[in-house]
Amino acid sequence: MKIAVVFPGQASQYVGMGKALADCFPAAAATLEEADQALGEPFRRLLWEGPQEALNLTANTQPAVLAVSVAAWRVLRSAVPNLAPAYLAGHSLGEYSAHVAAGTLSFSDALGAVRRRGLYMQEAVPVGEGAMAALMGMEFADVVKACAEAAKDGSVVPANDNAPGQVVIAGRADSVQAAVERAKSLGCRKAVPLPVSAPFHSPLMAKARERLEPVLRAIPFADPSWPVVANVDLTPVRTGEEARDRLLRQVDAPVRWRETMEFMRSQGVDTVVEVGPGTVLSGLAKRVDRNWRMLNVEDPASLDKAVAALI
Repeated sequence: MKIAVVFPGQASQYVGMGKALADCFPAAAATLEEADQALGEPFRRLLWEGPQEALNLTANTQPAVLAVSVAAWRVLRSAVPNLAPAYLAGHSLGEYSAHVAAGTLSFSDALGAVRRRGLYMQEAVPVGEGAMAALMGMEFADVVKACAEAAKDGSVVPANDNAPGQVVIAGRADSVQAAVERAKSLGCRKAVPLPVSAPFHSPLMAKARERLEPVLRAIPFADPSWPVVANVDLTPVRTGEEARDRLLRQVDAPVRWRETMEFMRSQGVDTVVEVGPGTVLSGLAKRVDRNWRMLNVEDPASLDKAVAALI
């Protein structure tokens, strides 16, 4: 068995996430209490009571998903202490969770960094000026073509190459709409505007990257215990300095998730464990390779199944 552990990003959050794990496992409860202390507020109340609108604010979503993912990871590691992944990876924000799991970053430093990251990404573009849309049923090359033909100035780009037939575009709102129309003429089966307030992973996030740089420069990075496949260039990151560089570059660069999963498959990975809220990444992975053994850990029931398969 060759294992990859993957961690979700934004859009996986829901009110109540992590509560069942915290109720059953002291390691999860302690992790979420640590998040309260690191952030200086009763963060568990937001996780478990909402409202959903507040949880969906980017500056809240990012530390929330990170905290629950790390809580789930710590419970899994306690249950399977000899777990030795061939690779770790995380979708956008999830790459921070992967680096906490790998020991590259401390949990408290990661929480502070992603809270700033979320705030800076939100503030980089005035609300209403940016947009994102998911394009279904198109090859990636055709999405690139649709964006290039819709806006010659590069104001709309592929932002998330999630899986075969699912690519998210981002950029200036009018350019995104123009790209959607062009994509439909090129065979796009379905286009879905995303309920986000900023065009993440596009060149419009350059200001957020510039603001985040001194934050990441001030945080100590260790060499990861296991290689973490970087979103931005598919590099299996093995040093702390490589990790810092890739986390900074990913802010305004596309998330190459399909290629990340294809890379790990090419390296012989046959089992994928999604750790954190939801099963978004499991669904995407199945579109890359239906033969993968898929496991997830987000609550006691899914943990039991994963432990039984991994021991």
